[in-house]
Amino acid sequence: MRINPIYLALFLLILPAYSDAAGIEAVKTGSRIDITVNNKFFTSYIFSEDEKYPFFYPVNGPLTGSSVTSMRNGEYPHHSSLFFGCDLVNGGNWWQEGLERGRIISVNARIIKQGGDTVIITDECIWSRPGAISPVKDTRRITITSPSAAMIQIDFDIVMEMLTDVTILKTNHSLFSARMSADLSVKQGGTMINAEGLRSEKDTFGKQSPWIDYYGKRGSGIEGLAIMQHPSNRWYPAPWFTRDYGFISPTPMYWPENGKDISMKKGTVLNLRYRVLVHSGDHKEAKIAEEFERYKKGKTDK
Repeated sequence: MRINPIYLALFLLILPAYSDAAGIEAVKTGSRIDITVNNKFFTSYIFSEDEKYPFFYPVNGPLTGSSVTSMRNGEYPHHSSLFFGCDLVNGGNWWQEGLERGRIISVNARIIKQGGDTVIITDECIWSRPGAISPVKDTRRITITSPSAAMIQIDFDIVMEMLTDVTILKTNHSLFSARMSADLSVKQGGTMINAEGLRSEKDTFGKQSPWIDYYGKRGSGIEGLAIMQHPSNRWYPAPWFTRDYGFISPTPMYWPENGKDISMKKGTVLNLRYRVLVHSGDHKEAKIAEEFERYKKGKTDK
């Protein structure tokens, strides 16, 4: 049978796209979900009963396979890699150590898609504290893809529902955050840069920006992690709480609107979206600015 040369040319054109596509798998084991990309371990979503809140660790870079984030240390035991929480909510603490002060409890972590080029995890979380009414329920949809061999993407869609009237006092411990691996920190020669080109804690702290990228040298290459805020978020673009030792968080609660505590009535719903890019190369090589433009033009409905 003679093959039409036009069809053959089209097949050869699209073949690389199929051969380069990442295969992403997820497996739930006990109180964690393990994710692999092209048969290499990438990260675990951890939601065990002895943890303050669900989080991702490690978050392995595409270049070295080593985590670009770090876990707790003696000085900052409340930094758990890549996580979401908040302090000073109705007298409780859903951020710092001490389960009796408040705990974000995963009640329904599920894998709803895995295999092919995408993993999707959903979870329902109750913010619980002994002897107190739970102030918040959050639902999470986490989508993991790999746009290229040099980048893995994690999309977080988080819906916070106020179960009672909520007041959040001024706090630097709020919402979405990443604690970087020490070897990538500014203190160790790494780079932290925002969308406006401002660098390091001195120039990025308290500044509004759509995104921050944090990266450093590893061997002969560069590896890092960027966090982006979606323009549909309330408080966008939230100012950033940054540290040269390796911490980044878009933190509206530290710079509250009109200088007042943040109050929300029972039934209030907040839709918050963040994109995390785990990448090789610096912010220019990873095209972080272009990636943000692509992100902000994406659909806002869920």
